[in-house]
Amino acid sequence: MIKVYTDGASKGNPGPGAYAVILQYKDYRKELVQGFRQTTNNRMELLAVIKGLAALKGSGHQVTIYSDSKY
Repeated sequence: MIKVYTDGASKGNPGPGAYAVILQYKDYRKELVQGFRQTTNNRMELLAVIKGLAALKGSGHQVTIYSDSKY
């Protein structure tokens, strides 16, 4: 199973913000981060999940997403 840990935030809403993603499969680990000058908290939370799923190679894998977002 591939585990995808995500989070996103902004300081102000809108304001500067970023997202982070950790993809983990057995001993393999990949980290993704990106910041933005003007964004919203909701955008960063959702973009983290989108970028995490987009980074997966192939198809048919079982994936579990971990997020503190209510989405």
